Amino acid sequence: MTGNTDQTVLVVGAGIVGTSTAYTLQKAGYRVTLIDRIGPCAGSSYGNAGAIVDSCVPNALPGILKSVPSMLLDPTGPLTIRWSYLHKITPWLLRFVQETRAERVEHNAKYLGALTSSASSDWQVMMENTGLQHLIRDEGWLKVYDSEEGFQETHAMRDLMLRHGSPFEVLGIGDLRDLEPNLSHIFKHGIYHNKSRFLLNPEKVVHGIADAFKQEGGDIVISDIHTLRAEENAVTAIGSHGNVSADKLVLCTGAWSKKLARQLGADIPLDTERGYHLMMPAVEEKGIGRPIVYGEKSFVLAPMERGIRLTSQVEFAGLERGPDFRRVRKLLPYAQKMLPSLKTDEQDVWLGYRPSLPDSLPIIGPSPESNRVIFAFGHQHLGMTLGPTTARLVKEMLNDEMGSREMWPYRANRF
Repeated sequence: MTGNTDQTVLVVGAGIVGTSTAYTLQKAGYRVTLIDRIGPCAGSSYGNAGAIVDSCVPNALPGILKSVPSMLLDPTGPLTIRWSYLHKITPWLLRFVQETRAERVEHNAKYLGALTSSASSDWQVMMENTGLQHLIRDEGWLKVYDSEEGFQETHAMRDLMLRHGSPFEVLGIGDLRDLEPNLSHIFKHGIYHNKSRFLLNPEKVVHGIADAFKQEGGDIVISDIHTLRAEENAVTAIGSHGNVSADKLVLCTGAWSKKLARQLGADIPLDTERGYHLMMPAVEEKGIGRPIVYGEKSFVLAPMERGIRLTSQVEFAGLERGPDFRRVRKLLPYAQKMLPSLKTDEQDVWLGYRPSLPDSLPIIGPSPESNRVIFAFGHQHLGMTLGPTTARLVKEMLNDEMGSREMWPYRANRF
């Protein structure tokens, strides 16, 4: 406890970022209410690959535009744009193009790496404090390539990681067979993020943190928040179950944050990269020991408590349109080609929404209109990685342990 028991905080959004933040603040002595429209882990935190990756690589890299036409034309490729949504995503895409300039790539890599480099240690503290150590593995994160061309296309990415100190190893055929003997022998090259970790059951982890938050005295309220008001002496969240006020508020509503942030003075170019997952039965023998990315097809096979999870791709279609599961199901032959022992019986199929910004950096910092509000959203593919790290940073900001200059790259009004 740090003596903040007279301070009340609302945390809006109960994914991994919001739940971690609520727990960390409650444990630090704040009186915290966690608010979500459905409950803990109802969004993208539920269906991800469980990765905790030490990586500095932003999505916008030089040369990516040359690959877009082939990705869009490939029926199993990593990118889909619903054409009815193209006019809405175009401003985001234009900003994304600006981030592919060399100086912007270096900037984004530097400050993305600054966050992810502490993710593993922040997760260690979180898991020890909540008694969830049995759900985390130190097995790394592996990307494999079945063609020389596919591997050579990673040259710029590997150079970027070397310059910014993100640890990895390049593996050849023999190394891959030693590390993952049951993986298909078609793969010629691998990139092994050897310091990365993964969660065996992301849903159970988030619910475990939420349970620990309640045990520390925190409250969870189910309410669909539609209005935020920052006044001189308080912040009020107005939703489907009435009004809740507190001294401070942390906004962690992921892909749904744009409208709420605008009410507090921030016009943020946030959009959603929709992603799919498909659960298959566990492989009792001849399985894999860590999440593995099929580099050329940009999907992941992740071994989890419930079975093998296939997570895939990026679809631009917004928050309102329904799912199209045909594309993820088309990847099943490639998944079985990747892991011959895989049983492709479908147990569960799911769509989630990644909150993404053109520069791949999250928003972590105060609202432009009120220092009573802190934004903590926009973590794109790294929400699970950065949940406890973001929580620690929010706590340090509320405790005045951190200057504004340190969080300047993640400010809300940087665009």
